[in-house]
Amino acid sequence: MKDIIDFFLSKDIVFTKLERLEPKMLKIRNKIALYRAVDLKRNYVAIFVLEQKTKVLQKDIDKFELILSKMSSYYDHLFLKKTILVKAPLCSKAKEKLKQNSWKVYHVFS
Repeated sequence: MKDIIDFFLSKDIVFTKLERLEPKMLKIRNKIALYRAVDLKRNYVAIFVLEQKTKVLQKDIDKFELILSKMSSYYDHLFLKKTILVKAPLCSKAKEKLKQNSWKVYHVFS
């Protein structure tokens, strides 16, 4: 979690609260790290950290939206901001679809 905090601090984004959610709690089998954060303006932020070797495709975006809706129902509130950290090759069409669905995309090369 320290690397997530350091990444957002390097982007001048500060959270008052950051907690991890296990995918098993949402009955999800995807290997994705899920975080719920609260920013300084008290907005809830959903943070997805995706680390994989295969390319992130356009069909994967629908899975992210489904996971987000499960997170919203689990916590019983809406997330005003959606952020995804992608540590994998990213298809240009998938990136455009994420931006159209108002996701903030950070393509991180590790």
